[in-house]
Amino acid sequence: MRIGHKEIGGTNPCFIIAELSANHGRDIEIAKRTVEAARKAGADAIKLQTYTPDTITLNCDNEHFRINQETLWDGKKLYDLYEEAYLPWEWHEELFNHARLNGLICFSSPFDHTAVDFLEALDAPAYKIASFEITDIPLIEYAASKGKPVIVSTGIADEEDIELAVSTCRSVGNNEIILLKCTSQYPARIEDANLLMIRDLAERFGTLSGLSDHTLGPLVPTLSIAMGAKVIEKHFILDKSIGGPDADFSLDEAEFSEMVNSVREAERALGIIDYSLSQKAKKSRHFSRSLFVTKDVKTGDVITEDNVRSVRPGVGLHPKYLKEVIGKSFLKDLSAGTPLDLSTIS
Repeated sequence: MRIGHKEIGGTNPCFIIAELSANHGRDIEIAKRTVEAARKAGADAIKLQTYTPDTITLNCDNEHFRINQETLWDGKKLYDLYEEAYLPWEWHEELFNHARLNGLICFSSPFDHTAVDFLEALDAPAYKIASFEITDIPLIEYAASKGKPVIVSTGIADEEDIELAVSTCRSVGNNEIILLKCTSQYPARIEDANLLMIRDLAERFGTLSGLSDHTLGPLVPTLSIAMGAKVIEKHFILDKSIGGPDADFSLDEAEFSEMVNSVREAERALGIIDYSLSQKAKKSRHFSRSLFVTKDVKTGDVITEDNVRSVRPGVGLHPKYLKEVIGKSFLKDLSAGTPLDLSTIS
């Protein structure tokens, strides 16, 4: 599939997304500089979040709307958290354009139907369904109905949730689905990454798969490449001194760049399935083993394990012939250190 100008899947490089999220400091100039830094750090795309406090929750202060889940945000009202974190909608068009000028693909996570409509007007090339929205089937159906790739994080989903989300996309004729293994901890522990899920998601649900990561550092994203990740998403911040709800588990430019470099090295290390030998490997076969005469022998002497052995280098007869030549005779005098050749034995 294609997102913007990038082909996703197959042998294409992993699609790396810098998640802006709440890391804008409530200042559009910081947001624009973050876009520029993401490009320098090697991201393929910058992702926004499109909601307002009123489209995502209610302005209530009872126990249902207070966060108490052992998170960074415990004690806050949901409404107050989202009021601090949301990206003003009037910034979106400018940020979309700024990303394009910087060679980055820009898209967003919508959190209700009005956000999808708004993003459609901006010609968003894909839609990301956040982990906590995977149960919002009407939202998934509406976003998928636009016929663009749908990326779904699975952080709070069980198998039934994922199956329902995937079948919902397909029910409206959209099979351009990417499932992201996600651990909904902020930050997430490495031991909870469960990267084996990446390959299983792709095989079980017949989609592309990848990683939405909240661990600190490049290790988990790098390892995800070996598990077949075609997309990696990481929270990105211009400078952690900006603060904000997501700063503690976001990577700055230097950290994100280190992650990108590590991921690209992992891709190079994976290489391709190819049993042919490179020129370097062919030259190295000189140091393999072959059959050599190990003692001076005369014409007619019988070949034994005492006068022929498999040793380095690999310029004589292949060692697989050792049992066949034992018991045969030499056709000429040979000195120790002579490579054995079929023309010298009978």
